[in-house]
Amino acid sequence: MSYRYDYEVIAQWIEPGEKVLDLGCGDGSLLRHLIEVRQVLGYGVENDPEKLLACMENGVDVIQIDMDKGLAGFEDGFFDHVIMSLSLQAMHNTQGILAEMLRVGREAVVSFPNFGYWRHRQSILNGHMPVSESLPHQWFDTPNVRFFTIADFEALCERDGIAIRERLAFDDGKLVLEEPNFLASMAVYRLGRH
Repeated sequence: MSYRYDYEVIAQWIEPGEKVLDLGCGDGSLLRHLIEVRQVLGYGVENDPEKLLACMENGVDVIQIDMDKGLAGFEDGFFDHVIMSLSLQAMHNTQGILAEMLRVGREAVVSFPNFGYWRHRQSILNGHMPVSESLPHQWFDTPNVRFFTIADFEALCERDGIAIRERLAFDDGKLVLEEPNFLASMAVYRLGRH
């Protein structure tokens, strides 16, 4: 199983014993971490058959759903937290999934690579799409369909009436406090309804 530093950030926002839904859960590493450190009752949602199998091998309860079609099978407000870690940029229906996350969960937690990061900008200035730790794929095989910045995401939240309860921005695992849209390679948000 893989481990990322943002797991600790997300775990700090989760109370022990909460009901958690992890969208685009991959191999289930984050959910397994939350089960171990926060004793959550957790479910994963994934569409990739290989990743579904990896979740089961990791002992994570997982459901196969095409998230771009919504979360119709889940009750309003059933979960304490709905998480989408480094998957929002792969969604076709970004606004729809954010609304669904806040419909089925009390709070949403999202993390994403910041396309406005200075190294990504430099790569484009040099004539190439960026490839980095936070954007690890080449342009021709990327699962990403949306390339957006911290500023873009915050503007979308304001436009759609989504409350940003907390934002942490990082570069190489270190907290970025100034100019995050330029200096941070990734951001993690706690979101709610106004």
